[in-house]
Amino acid sequence: MSWNKLNSIVQVDGLIESSQQPILFFKHSTRCPISTMAKGRLERDVALMNSGATYLLDLITFREISNHIADKLGIQHESPQVIVVKGGRVLYHASHNAIEAEAVKIELGL
Repeated sequence: MSWNKLNSIVQVDGLIESSQQPILFFKHSTRCPISTMAKGRLERDVALMNSGATYLLDLITFREISNHIADKLGIQHESPQVIVVKGGRVLYHASHNAIEAEAVKIELGL
């Protein structure tokens, strides 16, 4: 039960372009208590965390990747933020207190 880590623009582009199944990007600020709470809500859901479709971006360390995701997908950067992508398209996104594991699981087909 763990996150797949995002650490390069090449990795993100490959995931976005080749995702035949929905995947989740979670943009997390390690300095933000709201982000920590949202991350905890997601991590408490065993089915979600065991899906293999969860990708975590530490946006303090990798801000350029966060900006790239926003530009590539045409959505405004927020933190914390969840983005569900399939086949290069955004299926769902939410930020701050709107981040809920149940909504994410529906979009991931879990």
